[in-house]
Amino acid sequence: MKESMAAFTATLVFLGVSLSSSQNTDSAPAKSEKNGASIYAELAKAPDKARAKHNPFEKDPDAVAAGRNLFEQHCAECHGAGAEGGKKGPSLRAQEVQEAPPGAIFWILTNGVVRRGMPVWSKLPEPQRWQLVTYLKALGVSASSALPSQPEPGVSPSQRSSPLR
Repeated sequence: MKESMAAFTATLVFLGVSLSSSQNTDSAPAKSEKNGASIYAELAKAPDKARAKHNPFEKDPDAVAAGRNLFEQHCAECHGAGAEGGKKGPSLRAQEVQEAPPGAIFWILTNGVVRRGMPVWSKLPEPQRWQLVTYLKALGVSASSALPSQPEPGVSPSQRSSPLR
């Protein structure tokens, strides 16, 4: 009886160690995923119809300022004041975001990415969501927080000088 009890205990210990190490292996990609481009993969999931939507405020300098205010109210807490990324949200100045079609960004704002903590903003009026898209696109790509976090109104990212060029 003692031998079978010892074998049973050893089996439980082995099973516990095996499960523990397999959970660590499974969670490792999730950690590296947060730092990698895969956190931006949701942008590619936007339907073609959504990706093709045109931003009605694309060239409106007032939309950049309005979008900045909305960003400060609703987004900066997670994505950081300069949209460089924060404790909860990734950088929105990453190349993947800046090169994404405006319609894809609008689709993400509208539908969220709930499993990753991005809320659904469909209750925010459509014009305000487009203003947020306008502001985000005006930020441009940044490799560091040394770039200005508030773009010049009316100046597109391609017209600004950038240390990345």
